[in-house]
Amino acid sequence: MHARRHGRRRLAIPVLASAAVLAVCCSGAAVAAAGPANTGSARASVRLPGKWAGTYSGAFSGTFRLHWRQSGHKLRGSITLSYPNGTYSLTGSVRGKAITFGAVGAGATYTGSVSGNTMSGHYKTPKGGGSWSAHKTS
Repeated sequence: MHARRHGRRRLAIPVLASAAVLAVCCSGAAVAAAGPANTGSARASVRLPGKWAGTYSGAFSGTFRLHWRQSGHKLRGSITLSYPNGTYSLTGSVRGKAITFGAVGAGATYTGSVSGNTMSGHYKTPKGGGSWSAHKTS
């Protein structure tokens, strides 16, 4: 019986060593397949502070001016619409190239994408929606 236990120990060491090598190789492949470690943000947000001018069409049509303040991905500011005429507070966010914001008091929500000094998308109101686009002026 002693000989059998000794024989099993000899076999166990190479098997365990092979399993350890296989585990290290496979975990490296999994890390390589997963890509770089996530550092908290998939993509850096674009910078939007400043003034923007644009147009909108659809249920409402006209021009607008935006003034953004940005803290990380959060947006605050104001929008001045030609119709319905007025200046309204804005809150929103930008993540990567995606932007969403809402005009408090006007009842409008905006979604879209930003590319450099331009952005565009769609808006919704209780009375309908449409498209919008803007460019940075300062």
